[in-house]
Amino acid sequence: MFIGEYQHNLDDKGRIIIPSKFRDQLNTSFILTRGLDGCLAIYSHEQWDQMFEKLKNMPTTKKVVRQYIRMLATQACECTTDKLGRIQIPAFLAKPVGIKKECIVTGSNDHIEIWDKQAWEDYFKEANDQFEEVAEELTDLFE
Repeated sequence: MFIGEYQHNLDDKGRIIIPSKFRDQLNTSFILTRGLDGCLAIYSHEQWDQMFEKLKNMPTTKKVVRQYIRMLATQACECTTDKLGRIQIPAFLAKPVGIKKECIVTGSNDHIEIWDKQAWEDYFKEANDQFEEVAEELTDLFE
């Protein structure tokens, strides 16, 4: 399980350090792709395969299924960390989510997210302000 929040900067070559606690849980290669809510997501190969196994069972006759699969798969790349624990974030992934320099790397249960720092702060403020209402809304799902 990935948990926690870490601040790192993208270097001039578009590389970012993946926190060692996260690297310890990943194999030597993993998948970097577009995430939801304006971030990038990192999945282990195992998690990626599990997600696509579920997607394979969805009806591709539905446009939203085809669209989601295409966006997820075409915006994905396999990454490996260098000896300093950094990965290269391709411009085609960084640009749409506004990642330029300051980043927040978060654990999000089964995957890791990489956020532009300002985007994360904006998202976190809104989510934090609604935390109790969201918890109440989800109560039924836990029963």
